[in-house]
Amino acid sequence: MRGRRAFTLIELLVVIAVIAILMAILMPALQRARGQGQRAACLSNCKQLGLAWTMYADENDDKIVNGAAGFSNLVNTTWASHANEKAWVEQCWASDYGSGGQMPADNQKRAIQAGALWPYVKQVNLYACPAGTRGEMLTYAIMFSMNAVCYDWIRNVKGAHVKKRVEIRPNPVERVVFIDEGWVTPDAYAVYYLQEIWWDDPPVRHGDGTNVSFADGHAEFKKWVGVDTIKLGRARVRGHGGAGAAPTSDDGFADLHWLQRGCWGKLGYTPSR
Repeated sequence: MRGRRAFTLIELLVVIAVIAILMAILMPALQRARGQGQRAACLSNCKQLGLAWTMYADENDDKIVNGAAGFSNLVNTTWASHANEKAWVEQCWASDYGSGGQMPADNQKRAIQAGALWPYVKQVNLYACPAGTRGEMLTYAIMFSMNAVCYDWIRNVKGAHVKKRVEIRPNPVERVVFIDEGWVTPDAYAVYYLQEIWWDDPPVRHGDGTNVSFADGHAEFKKWVGVDTIKLGRARVRGHGGAGAAPTSDDGFADLHWLQRGCWGKLGYTPSR
């Protein structure tokens, strides 16, 4: 009988090296495909939440759901008035959320199910981006302007902070409702009206942008164009430490102006650029 010839050590090492090279070539492509899939799923979530937001208004005489997460039935506070208004979700964040603390999963689930939008979106997984912070069931926020937070400096600006859809100006197709933050935060997403600076940091998600839904029901991926916008968002993966930061480039100003107009419908100041 003929003896079988085994692989030599050199041949084995060559095979291993070839496999390693192929993996190095394929892994980035696989990661990109995975990221694109997560972005598509997140965009679908934004779309579903936006439709639920619309259905709520349809069934409540055009009234918009309370957009201040965790703050139901507030009466004449300094920043909001939500008398007899259940929040779209109840509190899903721990007291030390800014340093990484998380509420137990069962508590988060109950908080979502107790919210005003639950009858319209009865799937817990739709309240969180698949690429969001692990362990958190809520990673989306409603904008300040959509019946969420209303400070004195915006209270009398017609069409900016709204409690009914009919009040939305100039066009619902341009007004942002939900934004993908990627982690859980209290109340709503904060944007200035009178100041040309960031309040909450720009969420940098899914390839240097973020998913948003609009008051007309459509959703889209917004890609940031400013390098300074992306740098600011990446520097604050958890927490909103960029409050008060001003853009440093024309593209950065364009990003800020876009989100401020998306929130309030217009700018409350004359742009510097």
